Amino acid sequence: MSKAPRTKIAKVAGHLVGKKSITSWKAIELYQATRLADIIFTLKRQGWDISTTMRYEPDGTRYAVYRLISYPKQGDYCAI
Repeated sequence: MSKAPRTKIAKVAGHLVGKKSITSWKAIELYQATRLADIIFTLKRQGWDISTTMRYEPDGTRYAVYRLISYPKQGDYCAI
């Protein structure tokens, strides 16, 4: 029996638990997740406490850094 593939939400959730932060670019590179803001919104609705900090490149480009503060301990967070 093969394992079911993990969803992008579950992959990002696992990344946040392990690494504590993620950017859109990192989500695209690692998980082909092009809608990170929506994934973060979904996790927040499920009780995850995630902060957002806007950063700016020297050329004026801005991007969000999402940092995990806490997450629900009950249940399997990767079964989203």
